[in-house]
Amino acid sequence: MQNKPYLGFGLGLRTDHYATILEDKPLIDWFEILTENYLVAGGKPLYFLDQIAEHYPIVMHGVSLSIGSTDPIDWEYLSQVKNLANRVRPKWISDHLCWTGIQGKNTHDLLPLPYTEEAIIHVADRIKQVQDFLNQQILIENVSSYLTYNESSLTEWDFLKEISERADCLILLDVNNIYVSSVNHEFNPLDYIAAIPPERIYQIHLAGHSNMGDYIIDTHDDAIVDPVWDLYAATIRKVGLVSTMIERDDNIPSLSVLLSELDRARKIAKTMEVAA
Repeated sequence: MQNKPYLGFGLGLRTDHYATILEDKPLIDWFEILTENYLVAGGKPLYFLDQIAEHYPIVMHGVSLSIGSTDPIDWEYLSQVKNLANRVRPKWISDHLCWTGIQGKNTHDLLPLPYTEEAIIHVADRIKQVQDFLNQQILIENVSSYLTYNESSLTEWDFLKEISERADCLILLDVNNIYVSSVNHEFNPLDYIAAIPPERIYQIHLAGHSNMGDYIIDTHDDAIVDPVWDLYAATIRKVGLVSTMIERDDNIPSLSVLLSELDRARKIAKTMEVAA
């Protein structure tokens, strides 16, 4: 496996910030785009994306691969993804370790899988097919979850580790999702971090969530909380510097607010790097 690239600190590209980004060229190292927002023939999204991609590195992040589904792989969708990749030349392409529907019906949610040997074989084979089609490794992201399966015989982190190794894919480690699931399912998030092969972690997600008291929902609509920042610090201490970005999908604030959060991530990473 080649030495992994390091992009620095990025943000999710959102329509609210298009004009500000092009006018001010803010101190952001790279942007992550939501793939499905740009699978169009033309129009405003691609117009702005083309301009922003001239100034910033881009990565693609999808929500429709449904790699864990038993439905056939959607090759038409993947053809659109490949065409977009040919246009924007992303540093990498990612999606989620989940399923989003069955029998052609989309739930519009990122649903967790049972952590079993059968599921590992199924998902790893599908990832290999996708990677062959795209002619590149992809990143698979851990999702937040709110239920478990009686059939599960592995921990989530061992499940993710096994799939990444058997499929020879890369990992997008969502630190907020680890924290959310650790509260919902009462496990130690540091055990999760310790188990994931550092060389496969190419990207980290940070985000806010909604704490409902007895459980947490991954909503991406608020500021990152201190326990997630602490877990991010522990992650960098364990795995080293990793390209890091902040997701904000609702209640989107001004770009300056997100830049302040991004600066906090930079400071944490620098502190952990010096400490190491």
